[in-house]
Amino acid sequence: MQYRVLGRTGIRVSPYALGAMMFGAHGNTDHDDSTRIIHKALDAGINFIDTADAYAHGESEEIVGKALKGRRDNIVLATKLHLPMGDDPNQRGNSQRWIMTAVENSLRRLQTDHIDLYQIHRPDPDTDVEETLSALSDLVHSGKVRAIGSSTMPASDIVEAQWVAERRGLERFRTEQPTYSILNRGIEAEVLPVAQRYGMGTLVWSPLAQGLLTGRIRKGQQTDLRRAAYFKHLSDERRLDAVEQIIPLAEKAGLRMTHLAMAFAIAHPGVTSAIIGPRTMEQLDDLLAGVDVTLTDEILDRIDEIVPPGTDVGMLDMAYLPPALQRPDLRRRPVGERAAA
Repeated sequence: MQYRVLGRTGIRVSPYALGAMMFGAHGNTDHDDSTRIIHKALDAGINFIDTADAYAHGESEEIVGKALKGRRDNIVLATKLHLPMGDDPNQRGNSQRWIMTAVENSLRRLQTDHIDLYQIHRPDPDTDVEETLSALSDLVHSGKVRAIGSSTMPASDIVEAQWVAERRGLERFRTEQPTYSILNRGIEAEVLPVAQRYGMGTLVWSPLAQGLLTGRIRKGQQTDLRRAAYFKHLSDERRLDAVEQIIPLAEKAGLRMTHLAMAFAIAHPGVTSAIIGPRTMEQLDDLLAGVDVTLTDEILDRIDEIVPPGTDVGMLDMAYLPPALQRPDLRRRPVGERAAA
């Protein structure tokens, strides 16, 4: 396994990061089996684990914490906060009040005294980014957190956060965690270049496009992928049409779809690591079998023809949408003001 520097932190991480979202109630409910998967990934050279407090409502962090006993010092451990952790309206978001509580809860579940990378899971338009950075800076200064990062931030928000940190003398976001795959290349236009400009490491999620790039979902065919019944983007005709063009490309190259997808994700110079999220040992074995795959310029050129650089095919249900896109009242003038005369 080769290792890459995580932005300008000096921390070296594996190009594959083990995502723990599928450990717990929403995926693999067998803690012992999840532990075996984690240990096998570590034995293969993966030294970067990403989880979040919201994954299975803390259960994922608990599983990771138990699995890392005796191995914690050799692992770069990342977790996140922001998503709701209770009915109380203040048990969520990026406020200083919640950050200080959430970090203690995560440290307890992870059975560790520090978090290597603490990330805000989503932007929070209701909280001044200066308040968020101030709280996270206190955690870095106290030694509870080594570095801080953002996730799914638009490029403009990344720039604002960097500017605020510099002007106020606060810790900077050192990483960004956006979605990225052959089908979702939108971050190539601005997010990746901005992250590179500020020396940020990039930890990308869903490189398999929520399972579309496994070959298990085909146009006009039944699938055994359970999540296909719940997410609209898994039946999006535009995305399925692109997949039908990618499958023969992988076959011609003699590659499994999963290997093609992962190799694509980590080939971009702005990507530090891509998150894999196996639920079973078989899924992990499949992904580990492709760690040495290198894509030729010819294959990458063909991918560019299928999905042009900097574009997304359809919409990903789990992607972040800023308020300006979610709320009609922010993009529509009152009826009486819409005419030119």
